[in-house]
Amino acid sequence: MNQMLPLYMQVKDHILGHIQSGTWAAGSRVPSENELVESFGISRMTANRALRELSADGYLARVPGVGTFVKEQAARTSLMELRNIAEEIESRGHTHTLQLISRAKVMASQALADEFEWKAPQHAFHLVVLHLENGLPVQLESRWVNPFIAADFMIQNFTKQTPTAYLLNTVPVDELEHSVEAIMPDADQQKLLNMRDREPCLSLHRRSWSQGKVVTVATLIYPASRYALHSRYKTNAQGKPL
Repeated sequence: MNQMLPLYMQVKDHILGHIQSGTWAAGSRVPSENELVESFGISRMTANRALRELSADGYLARVPGVGTFVKEQAARTSLMELRNIAEEIESRGHTHTLQLISRAKVMASQALADEFEWKAPQHAFHLVVLHLENGLPVQLESRWVNPFIAADFMIQNFTKQTPTAYLLNTVPVDELEHSVEAIMPDADQQKLLNMRDREPCLSLHRRSWSQGKVVTVATLIYPASRYALHSRYKTNAQGKPL
């Protein structure tokens, strides 16, 4: 441990080291306040602060009268880049599978035509797929695609590659738009995502452009208990992105 750090930070680093190395897996019990006091020769207040802050940071779950345990970490996806969810899942050493729910060529509503920046409604490709991580549903993808840009989209085998992977390999993307909101899933979404009653979702709405034209409009729905959306980027001194 770094002896230059405050005592509570030393204890936090000790616990985090065990979690990040995998020595203490999700669900493992961590030392109690009394055990930390005895092991480190610190005050109970210092031990309490270390455990309290790690709980607030999402690393630990404290169960009154039972103990403190390593919390299962929610998977994360980036808001700042267009990433293939299969690669994200595989980077964690997990297995990605995909279930095709539906696909069709449909007439766009006026609202969808506006999102594609069309002057009038036209036909669009619509695809719904379910992404699973180690067999557990983590994302429900509803995607509309501009057929004038990705004409062969509907004939692809999406059990072998994700829609995102195909589009990234076919159409160069030069602009993205993301918006996120918390929603309650409807009955079909709840069933597909294998969610409990009254469990909320995160809904990520995405548009992508190539050479000034909208390529795709997608809504990605994640169970809030299993996924987190994040971003990290460089800024200037005023906090604006570089």
